[in-house]
Amino acid sequence: MVVVATARFPLITVRWRYLLRIEGESIPFIPLWHATAIGFMANNLLPARAGEFARAYAARQLAGVKFSTAFASIAVERIMDGITLVAILSIGIWAGGFAPGTVVGGMTLGEIARGAGLLFGLALLVALLVVHWPGPTRRMASVVAARVLPDRWAERVVGFVDGLLGGLDALKSPKRLTAVILWSLAVWGVTAASFWLGFHAFGIDVPWSAVFVLQGIIGFGVAVPSSPGFVGTFEFATRIGLALYAVEATDAVSYALGYHITTFLPITLLGIWSLSRASMHMGDLTRGAEGAVGAEGAEPLGGRSGSDG
Repeated sequence: MVVVATARFPLITVRWRYLLRIEGESIPFIPLWHATAIGFMANNLLPARAGEFARAYAARQLAGVKFSTAFASIAVERIMDGITLVAILSIGIWAGGFAPGTVVGGMTLGEIARGAGLLFGLALLVALLVVHWPGPTRRMASVVAARVLPDRWAERVVGFVDGLLGGLDALKSPKRLTAVILWSLAVWGVTAASFWLGFHAFGIDVPWSAVFVLQGIIGFGVAVPSSPGFVGTFEFATRIGLALYAVEATDAVSYALGYHITTFLPITLLGIWSLSRASMHMGDLTRGAEGAVGAEGAEPLGGRSGSDG
């Protein structure tokens, strides 16, 4: 269970390579892997999903990518994750195994899937419109920034917006977008396999479709910024998801704690190791992300040439 759950992170890095390019060229896997490990480690140790900012900052430092471009690519990842979760949640609902019309958080699972599908679908549509017609977005950013900010900061804001548009560039290419979709399915397929192995490890007898329903509930449950490592949120969502299949609360919480703790450790330790290899510290991540807009043009730590190790 732990090995399979940890295997999803290299897959996330491969998907990220399809989203990120520098002047049309792919970025080496190793620096992006270190940035991925650092980002997920920071998510486990810092509140409010700060790891997303830390990951973008680490990519800037290790791979020479603009912070805004890296951050926009991570936002596209989240959109694709959301759409994938809607799809697998819909499969789980279709397969059944629980009472029709079951309510979770005041809504049926079908309503949750439709609402999330609409939300992420609209987000993807907006991203597609922006990346295919960047002119209006750039002009609007320029006009607004010029009116409310000093010239020096207005230029930086426009540069930041240009970086964001660069992070959406993969959406222009049907080939790259298809690759991102396929790797998204692989990421969540591996996660589903780890959940299924966990069910066997903890002696929980549920239908195969439970892994899809549980993934959907947990995925949307931890989407909102919360505690470091989603402690408490993950366990609560797992208990709700397994209750649909009449799993006792004590068994559900035991599974949630066992899965969460044992899969929390490897990526956290790998992220700390990557952070030390990059000669950075946790303070660098928080301070660096805060100042990244104003430092987009600065030379990244070590440049690209020193990041392959």
